Amino acid sequence: MDGTALARAAEAGELRPFYLVVGEEQFLMRAAVAAVRDATLAGGIEGLNYDQLDAGDSSVEAVLSIAKTLPMMARRRFVSIRQLERWDGKESKQKGVSALDRLADYANAPAESTVLVATAAKLDKRRRLYTLAKKQGFLVTCDPLPAHELPRWVRDRAKSLGHAISADVAALLAELCGPELSQVNDALERLSLYVGANNPITEDAAAECVVRVRTTTVWELVSAVGERDAGRALGALEQVYEPQDRGLRLIGVLAWQTRQLLKFESAMRQGASLEDAAKFAGAPPFKARDLARQVKQIPRQHLESWLPALARVDLELKGGSQRPPKAILEHALIDLCRK
Repeated sequence: MDGTALARAAEAGELRPFYLVVGEEQFLMRAAVAAVRDATLAGGIEGLNYDQLDAGDSSVEAVLSIAKTLPMMARRRFVSIRQLERWDGKESKQKGVSALDRLADYANAPAESTVLVATAAKLDKRRRLYTLAKKQGFLVTCDPLPAHELPRWVRDRAKSLGHAISADVAALLAELCGPELSQVNDALERLSLYVGANNPITEDAAAECVVRVRTTTVWELVSAVGERDAGRALGALEQVYEPQDRGLRLIGVLAWQTRQLLKFESAMRQGASLEDAAKFAGAPPFKARDLARQVKQIPRQHLESWLPALARVDLELKGGSQRPPKAILEHALIDLCRK
């Protein structure tokens, strides 16, 4: 199962005495472990039945001793052992037996009054503990979400915070703040406070609170590049460039809008109406005429060339070039206009 499935099972009161949670997506891992902890300790005294240890500082014997201790004035004890990969290759006090194998032995016959959660960013899949967890169904994976699944995660998370969010704004936030869910979640929580309870998260709110780049101004930049007007493009850049983030958010907005235009153009070529093409592109219907004007002005092959160009600029802004960030952007705009 994955971290989301584990969190749902825990909230439903379905708990196992042992979980091995492995993956690099820390937000999903923390959420899953927190859900298991809360479900385990419900109705008990947390301070007496909650132990959190790090494998770098604790021996497997110490962890197992705590796990086998009966809970106090509660049904279950919760034990968390983090950074399990630090035990990989380390022997236990039992000569010739690794720490991970000792933990695997415990997992075969765990204490029923304890829920033990062992977490690791990475773990050798050949280890007996890993193969046992996979075979017996207590392996939980918390891998980074694929890029195409991130907008849906944004919509689901916004809904859980009590806000509606359109598909295009979700895609914008995924583009700007992903792929790490902790950063996306931070943006959503700031937006939640900004728009207020039960209000929708809009493009204007994202522009004000997260992006700090007005998408309407970015459209001016897109239009100038489409017309190959370098002077107007550089003038628009002056209005939207943010020195604090070196223009990275601007590149994210440009990439998002380029993909939106390509989707809109594809739908139009297949005979869709303006409104249906806008919906396919993830844009609200009132933007349909603006999108139609843009795709009429910019040839598809030109639009397609923007995405690899923007990817190169993104790489340069993140350290791939010694030039100042604004100079990188200026040269890129001039190059796009020249093409």
